[in-house]
Amino acid sequence: MTREEFEELVSLALDRVPPELMRLMDNVAVFVEDEPEDPEDRELLGLYEGTPLTDRGEWYAGVLPDRITIYRGPTLRMCASREDVVAETEITVVHEIAHHFGIDDERLHELGYG
Repeated sequence: MTREEFEELVSLALDRVPPELMRLMDNVAVFVEDEPEDPEDRELLGLYEGTPLTDRGEWYAGVLPDRITIYRGPTLRMCASREDVVAETEITVVHEIAHHFGIDDERLHELGYG
């Protein structure tokens, strides 16, 4: 799958997030990268970097946007078919958005977004 096709899948996954949630997202940007920077993170599908909405206070102003990165290489390596890539991309996008809302990995696993 080309990078352009994968970027389109990420875009489609974002389009499937309910508009009510998308409106609540604040100061966050979504990126696609081929691989995580750290070679030890070879299996990392996505990464949220920033300050979750639940941790923001009066001090939160004038900061760079939070960053959600979805990794193409690890996703393609773990999936056996295009349908698997589509499903895993949707799960990963929701998982990383949930971190923006302050939901931790333990709760995401309980909800099936682990």
